[in-house]
Amino acid sequence: MEPLKFYLVTDTHYFRNSLGAYGKAYDEFMETQQKCFGETQAINEAVFDWLTTADAADIVLIAGDLSFNGEKESHEGFSRLLHELKEKSGKRIYVVTAGHDFNDHPFAFNDTGRIEVEGTKFSELYDYYKDFGYDDAIEFNKEHLSYVAQLSDGVRLLVICNDIDGEKHITYDDEFLAWMAAQAKKAQEDGQMMIAMEHSPVLPGQPMLAMIGDAWQSESQKLVDTLADNGVHLIFTGHMHNQSINVTESANGNKFYDVCTGSAIGCPAYLRLVTLKDEATAEIESIPVPDFEWDKKGMTGEEYLKVQFDRMIRTFVDAMRDDPARFLGKIHAKNTPAIRRAVHILGKRLSKLTVGGLGRLLFVRADPQIKDVRFVDFAVDLVRSIFEGNQPYVEGTPGGDTLMKIFKKLRPFVKTLKDSQGNQLDFVETMKHTVGNYGIDDYNAVLKLK
Repeated sequence: MEPLKFYLVTDTHYFRNSLGAYGKAYDEFMETQQKCFGETQAINEAVFDWLTTADAADIVLIAGDLSFNGEKESHEGFSRLLHELKEKSGKRIYVVTAGHDFNDHPFAFNDTGRIEVEGTKFSELYDYYKDFGYDDAIEFNKEHLSYVAQLSDGVRLLVICNDIDGEKHITYDDEFLAWMAAQAKKAQEDGQMMIAMEHSPVLPGQPMLAMIGDAWQSESQKLVDTLADNGVHLIFTGHMHNQSINVTESANGNKFYDVCTGSAIGCPAYLRLVTLKDEATAEIESIPVPDFEWDKKGMTGEEYLKVQFDRMIRTFVDAMRDDPARFLGKIHAKNTPAIRRAVHILGKRLSKLTVGGLGRLLFVRADPQIKDVRFVDFAVDLVRSIFEGNQPYVEGTPGGDTLMKIFKKLRPFVKTLKDSQGNQLDFVETMKHTVGNYGIDDYNAVLKLK
């Protein structure tokens, strides 16, 4: 095969700004959001303007959650952007839809508060995106809006959708797994390399995220075995708005890589340029989302998105102290007077605590370089780094060594730890590899697929 290049974009969450994104209720809603809302039209326009003139590749893959929450006007606007990119640049575009793309009750905001706007049904998505993968597919499964596209003379793309009519974040049944296996086997028979794209990560971006059921593909090992044992060793995903590259093996020992990319409209905001050098080698390069036109208060786009992310974490911590009921509601926890009082006391303590103070509570000596850092500031940076990837808190650093002492102190209190699919986890190892990256570079890497 000849080397092939393409751009990858995920989680564009396009929202037609004219629907309404302002007012007091909007401001309160945004206090707990990782991603932008009203700004997404401007961000997407900047991304597509950049892609129009980007000349390293003539193929663009978009890995799901195309609209903010399934607004009909948002799909109409996003579809226009896709058509304009295709017409102006000649690029071929392949999309997969996801859970945020169909909704009976999407919403917007104005001065009256939260308002409902017209939504989109799953059955309507085909008409919006038929020109971006479906109609020129060599195989098409309309029930799943999944398909096979011929990217070049030697490369095929398998697009699989796990959010379908009537059910989101599905577990793939044997029939659909057999359909995937048949497409992969056909590619092998035809002498084609096959790669895949799905919205949800097949592998959890960071080990701790494995405990969240919605954070990765249900019964993921079945999908890994189906694909990797039939020659598909690489998948591109999104959904979690995090930057990560992970590898595992099938039951038969075949490699399988999951390249998850941050959202275009929230920190960390990156595109990927992927080069398939040959059937055994893929080169991944990360490109920051371009700056966009908006009142960013003098900040760059990257700084603006980072501030929004940090605001989300700080709002949760402040709510523990100032509005425990709101905090409990956001985490869907039981709300009683006793629990509210406990959360309030904990929030007050956390707001004043330093890293050294936390260490003393656990009989751990924090590294002198970070002992006077406010715990909240440290926690914000720690959480953001988990999503940004290349987490810096590895052993041998002040933060990494302090955290490892804390994790080891806490281990006796975590008797049983399992991921959302029932696999046993070691608490210390899970936390170690969540806060520190000891594996593949999450931004730029050369992957050996075989």
